[in-house]
Amino acid sequence: MTKRAWWLVVLNFVLPGSAQVLAGSRRLGRFGLGATLTLIALAVVVGGAYLLWPGTVLTVFTSNIGLWVAAAALIFYGIVWVVLTLDTLRLARLLRAAPGARPIIAGFATILMVIVGGGAGYGAYIAATTSSFLSEVFVTGPSEPPVDGRYNVLLLGGDAGADRDGLRPDSISVVSIEASTGAATTISLPRNLEDVPFSAGSALGALYPEGYGAIDGCDVSACMLNSIFTEAELKRPFLYPDAEAQGSSPGIQATLEAAQGITGLTIQYYVLIDMQGFSELIDALGGVDIDVQNRVPVHTDETFSEVLFWFEPGMQHMNGYEALWFARSRHGTSDYDRMQRQTQMQEALLAQANPANVLAKFQGVAAAGEQVVSTDVPQGMLGYFVDLASKTRSLPITSVPLIPENGIDPENPDWLAISALIDAALVPTPTPTPAP
Repeated sequence: MTKRAWWLVVLNFVLPGSAQVLAGSRRLGRFGLGATLTLIALAVVVGGAYLLWPGTVLTVFTSNIGLWVAAAALIFYGIVWVVLTLDTLRLARLLRAAPGARPIIAGFATILMVIVGGGAGYGAYIAATTSSFLSEVFVTGPSEPPVDGRYNVLLLGGDAGADRDGLRPDSISVVSIEASTGAATTISLPRNLEDVPFSAGSALGALYPEGYGAIDGCDVSACMLNSIFTEAELKRPFLYPDAEAQGSSPGIQATLEAAQGITGLTIQYYVLIDMQGFSELIDALGGVDIDVQNRVPVHTDETFSEVLFWFEPGMQHMNGYEALWFARSRHGTSDYDRMQRQTQMQEALLAQANPANVLAKFQGVAAAGEQVVSTDVPQGMLGYFVDLASKTRSLPITSVPLIPENGIDPENPDWLAISALIDAALVPTPTPTPAP
């Protein structure tokens, strides 16, 4: 009877329902066995589909319907498992087993029940929370096709400090991704660029046909790239009446049009990261590892004048507070240094925010993400972009900083030179094949 009890508990774990079919309760056993075999078949089908069409499978499981179906299925199978395990203990007749084996068998079965049933419950929780998170962050709308084989995304680091009138982009870049390979190029735009052009059809650009503030100044204190957001958001929101309905804002839309004018690229989407909540996201992911190239100070307050301590060169593990200061530090450094550090931080996050890490810390990541990220990427595109990001993570990221070291003067920018830099990065000249 002791061996029989062990066999039933093991069979219940390996093939739920089989213990009931063999030892009684055949009606329950057939139901459990059918549910188990159906689950195995579904897992095989989904796994095979993922190998062939990963984007399609990810799209299904990043949709609200797909996530709620997954949550319901996990709850159903969790309940079935618990019922079958309890019934297996009844069938095992532990009172007829050896006295020393009874608590061991019962404990082992209970541990398995908690692990599997609890795992199913936690999976259902993650699916439901993910659905809520995606609905909060991402919009519903049509997908945009790639342009010239590329997806271009405006990435803004928003800084709504106490000394500022509203939010203003502290970092501005365009990430251009090849739709077929996932190869990514980051174009860092200095926030102090002047005489910025706008793309054709821009509402704000119609007021500044020669470039932002180039003729008679602008409507804010400084006519630079990151001031475009402020002017459109606070002074001229009427120029973009449909922006909010499209998941954007007047400031974001005007900045996007400026980024298109600078780069010559068609930008399909934007992502705005609130730098004040950025540290929460880093903490939720367990910190970030950064290879510090030069000494970088951490300040005592927002005045950036007094140094609390320094990051020394070498590999550093930073929490959210430290990572935010690493990206924003100004003491004894330039805007261009900050641009490079922010690009480095983006690359480090991309490398370390892998699915396993995000899943393990999902609750904190989701809670931070709803407060940190704003975007107009439609939820229907998530599966495709998740698949594309997995390719990007395995490739080196090309960086194109528009800084003086690359011959760019932000006060008098040469737009033809900027265009040449970007073209050289996106469409590199092929290396001639040596003659045999």
